[in-house]
Amino acid sequence: MADTLKEALLDSTRRPDVVTDLTTLIDQEVDDKSGVSGTVIKTGYGAVKKIKPGIIGSAVDSLLDDFVAALEPIFADFKANGGGDFGAYLPTRSDEAADALLSVTDARAEKSSRDSIKKVYEKLRPKGKDNVVEALPRLGALIQKHAG
Repeated sequence: MADTLKEALLDSTRRPDVVTDLTTLIDQEVDDKSGVSGTVIKTGYGAVKKIKPGIIGSAVDSLLDDFVAALEPIFADFKANGGGDFGAYLPTRSDEAADALLSVTDARAEKSSRDSIKKVYEKLRPKGKDNVVEALPRLGALIQKHAG
């Protein structure tokens, strides 16, 4: 297993696969949403993808370094405590992990010059933490896959 998330996820030979897998994970998470809030998420996500096709993969790639930096302390603790299954470990740190990841997207949304993107993000953000927490088992498993 890689010693750091930077090694595991940002290596130039692995990064394209990581971005593809993360984009697929996001698509799966959105597809799994149901109810009224699920409809809002699916509509917003679809709108973003329609505004600019390929934007999700591009956004993942542009945010990946910051996401890795945000999760690095959690991964370091995981390794220091013996490792194991990061997919099972990451949800045990759900508040910290979700807040770390959302701090990255919040900062990026705030800097965006695209009003349409900002509006969609602002509409989705109130449920953002719940949605990120729900995705942590998949995210942890994806990280485990790439970290070895």
